[in-house]
Amino acid sequence: MEPVEKWVQQLDTVFIANRMQLRRAAYKILGDWERSEDVVQDAYIKITESSVKQKVRQPLAYLFQIVRNLAIDHYRRIAFETELFETDEEGLPVPVLAVTPETHAITCQHLTLIAEALTKLPERTRRVFELYRIDGYTHRMIADELNISTSLINILIHEAMDHCRNIFLSKASARL
Repeated sequence: MEPVEKWVQQLDTVFIANRMQLRRAAYKILGDWERSEDVVQDAYIKITESSVKQKVRQPLAYLFQIVRNLAIDHYRRIAFETELFETDEEGLPVPVLAVTPETHAITCQHLTLIAEALTKLPERTRRVFELYRIDGYTHRMIADELNISTSLINILIHEAMDHCRNIFLSKASARL
């Protein structure tokens, strides 16, 4: 085998053996696995084209440097294109204040289901849930008002939530 062909074969072997590390190095710069794979493939093409012209003493370090440089170039190009093609029309996401009739109807149905579920709870559990979720009381404030422990309040809130969730899911699945 000629020295150049042997060198190319050695470089291929080093590249294949360290492909995942090269991909991770590109990922650290780009933050995207697919783009990192593209950079690694570009690096391989660049290496195979240039390796015939020169022999490198440390092929692995050479591969990492090429991947790093290509990843940085790719990152800069993406940043430039994003800035260039970004329009002012996109703006910031703003919540839509207008409610559609469909959304309003669905919300009313959900509130009705929750109200029905709450009426089926024991009085103390319902009261704890209402004080916490509707009136905004803290566990300590509820404990003082109802003369019960804060751990019991936590249990009752979870019971009420589970009850409402189960009622809501059973009604929703019955409608399907």
